[in-house]
Amino acid sequence: MNAQRTAMLTVDGKSIDLPIYTGTMGPEVIDVRPLHGKTGFLTYDPGYMSTASCNSSITYIDGDAGELLYRGYPIEQLAVHCDFLEVCYLLKHGELPNVAQREDWGKRVRNHTMVHEQMTRFMQGFRRDSHPMAVLVGMVGALSAFYHDSLDINNPEHRLIAAIRLIAKMPTIVAMAYRYSKGMPQMYPQNRLGYSENFMYMMFATPCEEYEPNPVLARALDRILILHADHEQNASTSTVRMAGSSGANPFACIAAGIACLWGPAHGGANEACLKMLEEIGDVSNVPKYIARAKDKNDGFKLMGFGHRIYRNFDPRATLMRQTCHEVLNELGLQDDPLFKLALELERIALEDEYFIEKKLYPNVDFYSGIVQRALGIPTQLFTGIFAMARTIGWIAQWHEMISDPNQKIGRPRQLYMGAVKRDVPTMDKR
Repeated sequence: MNAQRTAMLTVDGKSIDLPIYTGTMGPEVIDVRPLHGKTGFLTYDPGYMSTASCNSSITYIDGDAGELLYRGYPIEQLAVHCDFLEVCYLLKHGELPNVAQREDWGKRVRNHTMVHEQMTRFMQGFRRDSHPMAVLVGMVGALSAFYHDSLDINNPEHRLIAAIRLIAKMPTIVAMAYRYSKGMPQMYPQNRLGYSENFMYMMFATPCEEYEPNPVLARALDRILILHADHEQNASTSTVRMAGSSGANPFACIAAGIACLWGPAHGGANEACLKMLEEIGDVSNVPKYIARAKDKNDGFKLMGFGHRIYRNFDPRATLMRQTCHEVLNELGLQDDPLFKLALELERIALEDEYFIEKKLYPNVDFYSGIVQRALGIPTQLFTGIFAMARTIGWIAQWHEMISDPNQKIGRPRQLYMGAVKRDVPTMDKR
């Protein structure tokens, strides 16, 4: 990166020049790395609201324009014209695969869908009522104990094998966690099936009868995975990068990302949306809850509406809305009470002046929770599906971070507000 301009900062009468860098898209950044050495001052930015922690070429978001790009491609084009494994290839390698690359990539992923047989016994150490995310954190972290041959982060082939293993085994582990919680026998992956079809097979098939995934439902799941595959430098991605900056192996880094995603402020939004719908209970109660949402003195919040990053609309929500209606029509669920309630909330949000003025449009979490419930995925597993989708984004970001010559171990500074230096008093004076 070469700075074309500088910003002058004056502190206590002393001025210093700070380089300004321009990306291919988005806001310019002021390089504050020289600040402490030249002035003794630090910047203060809780939550990194105005701080670029890295440079990246993977994902771009313009919240005002409602734009999400993977490697430059609009999400609305990728979700229509590509399947999830093609998007995985794109995020990992930077370009969409041609026919030969697509076939080779799919074959390599299929070859790694099974997990070490001892891991099935390892899972039996969890209580059956454990939260699926607790199981995923443990199981994904444990992959490093079973696959010692791909832990050298300085070896490009090791990094690729670890990436493929994570993409391939996440659906298997998520399905295992679900079936274990239900006391159901595990279903081994079927490599004749596509990625999303295989996951649905492992989730819902039984050994005693044939099971063929519904192509409409499998495509809906595939679209959920594409729409959640990456989302720039969010909390869990930053966690993966932070863990990776220490040289930790990729399995440990992805486990750290899963732990962060588990937080209700991050990956639990669609689960919270479903719980809100269940609280409202019936279409007849909608006006009362809408009034509560408009009341500044009422603590009730409509979950699944608006977005911190997207100020006008969430581009993923438009696609998810279409998918939602496709799934409801396929399953004949238009008259299901919860779905009718959701559709009424959607109608009000799109027509009511208050929602339009406040830009409280239905976001991707609103629709994806409805779709997942229709697919038969239990609410507790929603964040697990999110983790399955986001694994490729985490891997791509981790790999980019490892390859960046400017990357250093993450070490944020602080504004200390504690006690000044003091002496330890003797026991009789405490």
